[in-house]
Amino acid sequence: MKKILIVEDEEAIREFEAINLRRSGYETVEAGSGEEALAIFDAEPDFDIALLDVSMPGMDGFTLCKELRKRTQALGIIMLTARTQEMDKISGLMMGADDYITKPFSPSELLARIDSLYRRVSMNNPANSLKNSDEIKLGDFVLNLRRHTLLKKGQNVELTQVEFQIIEYFFTNPDTALDRTDILNKVWGNGYFGEEKIVDVNIRRLRMKIEDNPSSPRNLVTVWGMGYKWNSGN
Repeated sequence: MKKILIVEDEEAIREFEAINLRRSGYETVEAGSGEEALAIFDAEPDFDIALLDVSMPGMDGFTLCKELRKRTQALGIIMLTARTQEMDKISGLMMGADDYITKPFSPSELLARIDSLYRRVSMNNPANSLKNSDEIKLGDFVLNLRRHTLLKKGQNVELTQVEFQIIEYFFTNPDTALDRTDILNKVWGNGYFGEEKIVDVNIRRLRMKIEDNPSSPRNLVTVWGMGYKWNSGN
């Protein structure tokens, strides 16, 4: 069963989300606060996706996202926000969210985003991998396609599901310039409702994890006017 944690302090909105998701085959567990959500997750962490409202009293969605990421990189996280400022969207993504939806939204958009993220999460489950021991080695890095791990100089680099898919795309196309649209379609899917800047934010987050100097990257480099490429010479 596809299992999702819904975190929303407004009961009417929470019930609206839960009803639509249950109709689409998801098992839902609801929480009215960040604190309650964290307690639920600590007691039973077998969720595929967490749907987090940003503006909640007490522990807000940003803080909850950060706390959940401390516990696992495997969980898919979508932020729900009524805020339209760019920095609010970027803040959620930098704290580990995989996607965000701006309120108000339609049931069809909500389901499309969740279905898309669920496909990525389930596809990246090592138990579902058909590969047995495939590894890609580029410089100091080793990407294991079966275990879904990335090592840098023998040290594990913790990646979210989305980050792993981005790195896999670069590692299977080393020294090749990939434009933002290609990356977006490959990782988020052709039917993605969102904006291309989600690619840039994830690249920034990845650089913070893999580069010795994220402000002057040597591996995941920018191709001006186009997108990015993985420089296998470093």
